Amino acid sequence: MALQQFGGQAIGWRWYAAASCFVLALLGFLSGVSLTERPDVQSAGLLTQAYYSLGLFVVGGLDLGMPSGGPLLGRVSLWLAYFGAPLLTASAVIEAALRVLAPQRWQMRRLRDHIIVVGSGELTTSYLRVLRRNHSDVPVVVVDDHIEHVRELELVESFGVTVLIGDVTHEFLLKVLRLRRARKVMLLGDDDFQTFEAATRILNLYPGMADRLVLHCHKLRFMRALQDSTLMSRCTTFNAYNFAATSLVRDELVSHFEKTRQRDVVVLAGFGRFGQTVLEELTTRAEGHVEMVAIIDQDADRRVLVVDEQARLAGGYERRVFQGDIGHPRVWHELRRVVDLSVGEPVIVLGTGNAAENLRTALWLKRNWSNCLIFTRSNDTSQLARQVGAEHGLHSISITELVESNLPVAWLG
Repeated sequence: MALQQFGGQAIGWRWYAAASCFVLALLGFLSGVSLTERPDVQSAGLLTQAYYSLGLFVVGGLDLGMPSGGPLLGRVSLWLAYFGAPLLTASAVIEAALRVLAPQRWQMRRLRDHIIVVGSGELTTSYLRVLRRNHSDVPVVVVDDHIEHVRELELVESFGVTVLIGDVTHEFLLKVLRLRRARKVMLLGDDDFQTFEAATRILNLYPGMADRLVLHCHKLRFMRALQDSTLMSRCTTFNAYNFAATSLVRDELVSHFEKTRQRDVVVLAGFGRFGQTVLEELTTRAEGHVEMVAIIDQDADRRVLVVDEQARLAGGYERRVFQGDIGHPRVWHELRRVVDLSVGEPVIVLGTGNAAENLRTALWLKRNWSNCLIFTRSNDTSQLARQVGAEHGLHSISITELVESNLPVAWLG
């Protein structure tokens, strides 16, 4: 396992103990207590007495002699410093040795009130970015079974986290993570089965953690297949594309539909996870506003069958399916036989995973049908897409931005 930690530490008990020992020794000298080997300490100045007090942390009283004379309370104070200062120094040396010999165990043993994030992908980056804007000092442990060194350094230096390499489904690692003390566990890994397996094992070990456990599932079909399971009812499960699609429909499309007089035409160019969730949100939030939904995708027939299989969509609008690449003119020619894009203000969402193709197609569509409301998707925030969109009347949407702007506050600890 590789483990690194970044970020400042709070002042620990040892600093307070050291200050107390120093003050006790100084008070003893100031009260009139002398030393068998330094009888002149009574008449020495304050700086000399302070120097002797600090010396107790290095050599104890071996070269100073034993306390003698003076009031009883002063001798007791000095004797406490005589024993406390060397013990404190010895404990600090032992702790330093433990840090060098077993840094992983030492750092994990001190975890308390921390957040555990499983996975080191872009979703983890988004979560950490939002978390640090709201809570800059909460301890965070990022766990993954494999992570490149450069990525590890990026997480450590950018967000001040501890990085731990290991399989989160192993019971030993779950115990090392001090789950009982954690304020939140975010399972954001790329392997959905591993994520749900880890959640199951965590709840079997710590049943009381259900309200602190959040799971991300990449595959909508897999998540929906398990929606009636006990696990899904006990913890919070989400999909990033659901967040993005909900924000797009709620904040952009519904207001557009309400302003248009006639029922609207919506073209979903790209029907992967994002396109499917946009259509689901349209069905839920814009019922009665949509006349037709046209779906374009290279694998459109199969994906529409999968959606229908899950019975996620209601009726109330006409649906047309066009199988093909959104960059192929033939697909748009077929669409134009069914839909007149020059009438009204059709909504076109270019939502494939290819940001360059989305932007190129959006520009072509805008030149031919300037009346259309066109959204072009990128995964990360794209200054190019935003700038070009502003110049040509396009709406640039970033999955990352939509997810970050819709993360629930409760998930931030």
